[in-house]
Amino acid sequence: MLRTLITITALLLSSVAARASEPLQIEIGYLHYQPERPPALSNILPEPADSGLRGAELAIDDSNTTGRFLKQSYRLQTVRADSPDEVLAGARQLQQQGVELFVANLPAAELLRLSAALGPQALIFNAGSQDDSLRRQSCPTNVLHTAPSRAMLTDALGQWLKARRFERWLLLVGNQPEDQRYAEALERAAQRFGARIVARKAWSFDTDLRRTAQKELPLFTRTDDYDVVLVADERGDFGEYVLYNSWLPRPVAGTQGLTPVAWHRVVEQWGAAQLQSRFDEMAGRWMTGTDYAAWAAVRSIAEAAIQTGANDAATLEHHIRSDRFQLAGFKGRKLSYRRWNGQLRQPIPLVHPRALVSQSPQEGFLHPVTELDTLGFDQPEVHCKL
Repeated sequence: MLRTLITITALLLSSVAARASEPLQIEIGYLHYQPERPPALSNILPEPADSGLRGAELAIDDSNTTGRFLKQSYRLQTVRADSPDEVLAGARQLQQQGVELFVANLPAAELLRLSAALGPQALIFNAGSQDDSLRRQSCPTNVLHTAPSRAMLTDALGQWLKARRFERWLLLVGNQPEDQRYAEALERAAQRFGARIVARKAWSFDTDLRRTAQKELPLFTRTDDYDVVLVADERGDFGEYVLYNSWLPRPVAGTQGLTPVAWHRVVEQWGAAQLQSRFDEMAGRWMTGTDYAAWAAVRSIAEAAIQTGANDAATLEHHIRSDRFQLAGFKGRKLSYRRWNGQLRQPIPLVHPRALVSQSPQEGFLHPVTELDTLGFDQPEVHCKL
């Protein structure tokens, strides 16, 4: 028995050494397009213009640090443009040059166009869109998602509210399409965790709340008794002013207040402080959720390349989608991808601007495979097959 184990170990080591003896170049394309947003009606901090890109660049540095020992090198080729057509043209040009691996920071519609244009020979990581339809209905077969879905975010919040027995929700919804989709995800979470939405109110004003919040919001939030005010305002038109201005003195959560996020500067456990420090040193700012999603995408490629010794999209994708793949993501759990929709399983921090409040999944929410699958769409809820 011992001789057999020694033989197996020797074979494994010789295999790794053989792979390491041959230099391996991994080319990754980073694609970014963000539609121009109209001015918000409140004093919000805008998303950095290079959000996502800097996370990918940090992951390239991290991968090259470990790759030196295995004779692997990683290079990022960036396409950032003001129109989706320019991004698509740039992606096709990279593909013609032999690039098969892409990290995309694109809206859902443009991601679907990219997926169809590049075809099955490409592997695309979605680091920008939280759209639920990408994980439940359309499910492009050549796309993996490192950005969490809205359903994952709202389920994380719903679990915490259930654990704290905040079961009567007042839902305030902005007038943007993304606000409607976030509200739909909150309504799904309410049904899933046994909460009751006492009222759903649509924000349709265009007033300057910097001057009128103290008068407008108490009247707007006046309704039957509720335990918590939930806000669906992704752009930030009014949500920041709901805190301390509701008719009843209640906590605020959702897109403002207590917020479920992919990543935040207040996350410091499980070695995250080291990641935050390295990012701050490189970028001169805090790491955003989009940065983290892009970082996780590049690191997924690197981890698969280390394990397989390959750089082609087909081999890497097969390994990443398998049960053998695990990513160390500084979230206290090994991360992996769901086979049924390509979503990266990951814990979701619940934060306010200066502190981490909790991290979901919450204790007591069980699943036959992994508690991480209590967040977002489980396999029976997905209407497409990969």
